[in-house]
Amino acid sequence: MSEPFSLSVIVPVWMEAAGVVGALEALQPLRAAGHELIVVDAGSTDGTARLASPLADVVIQSEKGRAVQMNSGASTASGNVLLFLHADTRLPSNALSYLRKFAQSGKAWGRFDVRLSGQGAMFRVIAWFMNQRSRLTGICTGDQALFVRREVFEALHGFENLPIMEDIEFSRRLRLVSRPYYITKSVITDSRHWEQHGVWRTIFLMWRLRWRYWRGESPQTLVYAQHGHELMG
Repeated sequence: MSEPFSLSVIVPVWMEAAGVVGALEALQPLRAAGHELIVVDAGSTDGTARLASPLADVVIQSEKGRAVQMNSGASTASGNVLLFLHADTRLPSNALSYLRKFAQSGKAWGRFDVRLSGQGAMFRVIAWFMNQRSRLTGICTGDQALFVRREVFEALHGFENLPIMEDIEFSRRLRLVSRPYYITKSVITDSRHWEQHGVWRTIFLMWRLRWRYWRGESPQTLVYAQHGHELMG
């Protein structure tokens, strides 16, 4: 990368009033270092956008759906590296140093290792399997804070507008450009989803949905299966 490294962090949110301030406060050191923070709200009615506004460079409104929101954020971003971050995921304190090394590499995109916030041993096992699977397949999930060079993102036309699996679909296309750049320092993702719905039930659901996706089922069909599981939980 010949131009100076500049980062745009894009955070899609919806009804995140309870946690958005904490999520964005954790990113203020990046802003202080001259990098950009973009929040993309999907019409929250709980004050999420109002709470986010003082803590972001820009808050924009978008249709609901992570793929649409992330594409909207990328369209306004000025950085030459785009990082897509879930509101319940925290970057490591030295993330910038790792991302600078990525910018100097020959890789087109990458991701962090992930660690779940839960204290039980099972959460460490789950995270280990998530990271190993990603290394073997070259596939990244949204919990791993995917980052990509802006020109590559634009050349691939960003995320496909899918209701689920948009991260996996995009990884498959990115993998044709280069293998991912792995940052072994972990982001920390909130384990509340696992705790609310049960660890084993959630593992089973995730693997079943991915298996059905790899077999060619449409994401539109899979999102109904996911919602049905959550309702039964």
